[in-house]
Order: sequence, then C-alpha cells, then structure tokens
Amino acid sequence: MRFGQGVRAGAMLAAAGLMLTGCAVGTGGQADDTDAEYDPGAELSGSLTVMGFSGVDEVATSRMDFAEAELGDVEVELIEGDLDIQQFLSAVATGDPPSILYADRDQIGSLAARGALIPLDDCIDGEGIETGDFVESAIEQVTLDGTVYGIPEFNTVQLTMANADLLDEAGVSIDDVNGSDREAMTDAAAAMVRQDGGSVDVIGVDSKLPEFLPLWVAAAGGSILSEDGRTAQLDSAEAVESLEWAVGVYEEQGGFPAIKAARDSADFFGEGNQFATGTLGAMPMEQWYLNVLNDVSPDAPMAFDTVRTTEGEPIAFSGGSAWAIPSGSDNPEAACRWARAMTSVDAWRAAAEARLALREEEGKPFTGILTGNAVADEEIRGMTTDGGEPWNSGVSAMYEANENTVSLPANPADAEFDDAMQEAVNRVLNGQAEPAEALAEAQETAQAALDEAWAELDGGN
Repeated sequence: MRFGQGVRAGAMLAAAGLMLTGCAVGTGGQADDTDAEYDPGAELSGSLTVMGFSGVDEVATSRMDFAEAELGDVEVELIEGDLDIQQFLSAVATGDPPSILYADRDQIGSLAARGALIPLDDCIDGEGIETGDFVESAIEQVTLDGTVYGIPEFNTVQLTMANADLLDEAGVSIDDVNGSDREAMTDAAAAMVRQDGGSVDVIGVDSKLPEFLPLWVAAAGGSILSEDGRTAQLDSAEAVESLEWAVGVYEEQGGFPAIKAARDSADFFGEGNQFATGTLGAMPMEQWYLNVLNDVSPDAPMAFDTVRTTEGEPIAFSGGSAWAIPSGSDNPEAACRWARAMTSVDAWRAAAEARLALREEEGKPFTGILTGNAVADEEIRGMTTDGGEPWNSGVSAMYEANENTVSLPANPADAEFDDAMQEAVNRVLNGQAEPAEALAEAQETAQAALDEAWAELDGGN
C-alpha cells in the first residue's frame, strides 16, 4: 500500500522487460551463477554507489557519517536525486547497477520477483543483523515468499489529527473522529463542515480517500490482500463497507469534488495550514506532519489520537523505505555493511542526538523519530522532550500507533494491485460507479495480475 508514496515500480519493470545482461535475470526472479554474491569474509575496499538516497538533513548526515566510518576506506558516492526506477532498471540492464538501492518498501516485492535484487540471507547472517529488532510489519513488507530482500529504514504511521476548537464548537470530541465509531465520525463531519454555495470553506472530516482505504479496511478487521500475498480481497465485505462509509463522509459535506477543491487549496506546509486557520476539523495523517505543525503553527489548537479500529483499538499501516542490494552490485559486501550501519541502534542514536541538539537550539521540543528498528525506537522515545500540550499527546499517540502496525505483504505485482485499487476508489469518488461494483472489477484485475506474477515467480524457483 502506497499512501501516496513511491513510483509505480512494477509497471515500469514490466515495460522494461528486465532483459538483464550480465546477471541473466528472468521473470522467475533468480540470478544465475554469474551474478555477484555477498562474501561475509571479504575485506571491504573500493567504492559504494548509493541510488535513491539524499542526505539532506541532520538525521541523514549523522547516520551517513557513522556508516562511512564503519566502511573504512570505502569511498561512498551518492547518486543525486530521488529514486528513478526507470534509471535503476536501465542501469541493471546494462550491467552497471548502483552498489546499493534505497527504495520504498512497497517496491521491493516487484523488484525482487523479477530478479533485480539479491536475497539478503547471507548478508543478514554475515553482518549479524538482528531482524527481530525491526518492526515486524516493516520486515513483512520486504519479505517475498519467505526471503528477505530489504533492510527497513524509518517507519511511517498514521495519527488522528484534529482542530480542538472546531471539535468543541460542534459539541464533539477526538473520540468521535478517530474511526472507532463510524456513524459518530460521519455525524461529526456534518456538524463541523461549513459550506458557501457549492464550495466548502471548512472541511469537517477528511477520510483521506483514495490512499487510506486499506487503513479503513484493516480498522474494520479486514485486509485487501491475503497474508501470503497471493489472493486479492478487494471485494470483501470489510472493503465494500469501508469504502461506502468513507465516501459517505464526503457526501455528508457536499461531495468529494468540493472537499478535494478545499483540500488542494490549503497551505499544507505553511503557517496558513488548515488546522491553524480553522478550515479542517479532523483527518488521519502520517506522523511526520506532527513536526510540520509544531514548526509552523505551534499555537494551533490541536488534538491527537491514534486511528482506532471499530473495536476501539489503536491501529496504523506501516510504511517507509528499505536498503536493498541490486543484482550485479559491484560491492555487495560494502553494501551490506552500509545497510547494517545505517539502520543500527548506534546510528539512530547519533541521529536522535543531532536532531535533539538542533531542536534545543531552536527552542522547540524533540518529538522523536520512528526508525523501523524497535530497539532504537524505544531508546529515542526516552530522549523526547516536553513540548507541553497538545504536542505531548501527539507524541504519545505516535508511539502507541507504532506499536500497533499492520502492513500488506510483499508481492510480485504490488504496483498493478495498487493501481487497481486506486482506480476503483477514484471511480466511486467521481460518481462513475458504486463501491461494490468498482471493487468487484478491481478484484478481477488485481487477482489476474497477482496470478500471473506469482506463476512466473513460482515457475522460476
């Protein structure tokens, strides 16, 4: 599940065909004996080219310094810019891939299935990487058919964020908008919305479609994909009911087009954001937005909670990035050392200390970092500083959400699956189909893509 992240890796992989020279990668996803392999006893030397990662802040640069020290004389070179999947595939196809790749975790399945990444079993053993220290849902996202292909970095969760003044004025509470009572959340949206003719001046509740449908399905006790990643469940009762409800939230406020127009016009990252200006009652949002709000509008009247299941329990979808080693990597040993070092507790401690020092210099609270490494998370949580209310509540909700994450398993058709879901939801939002109809069609499309991709992978093993 992308929640708006990443490039459609699988579609690009299919288009490129992955006729990879030098490492003989086919649709079955396994490289032959000419492919570079990790040697745990090799002495580190040479260079390490890194694709998809830019060290742009103190959290990145402090860990880079630590990792470079761990690599000794290995020269590290960052390939400028964000990850371009087509560029990566072209590099693999010509036998000149980067040494290591930094990618969204939901891209790992397709890349691994088509043989663009090497399994990390030997790397994990050789470097002593404790996979049990990582957030379980994060590891599941990079594990395809029982094999780990990525080392998770960072974790993204969702929180319920609300304008406390708008809640009070409408006579509702944070409990009414956290998803635990869907009827109450719909009613709260209707109570807080402010309309002027055909436009919406104040959004009561934004249910964040299309990207958050998988979260709402999970909150209802379902999943849009089976645990083994082989069976689409887009037309399940939980999916249909969740989509009907989430769309209904918009319909109570004048319809999705009016909500989207108001959403798109917001100063999302500035001091004139929707919460600060009182033009949004509540929405689920990734935890990093907590820092944005605290930076640009520290006096905004906020209220926070986790997102809640229909049983009232905290829940969040795990997202983030991962380090992976491309097939044909010219330095898999250094790549593995880099992946271990960048995600180690020591590196994250250095990152937290750097962030803490900067926040103290700015006179602002340190609200923590979600790393993907549960051991590091616990240590960093103890380093957070008192920001007063409501920010302390937001930090508490963030860590509670991080302890209650779910994810979709890696699969070899992740992009095609996501495209089918997104298209179905958009058709409903645009008034072109009813939820059950749209999801039934998406189910057929997604299942066909899964069947084809798994058949190719199974046939190559």
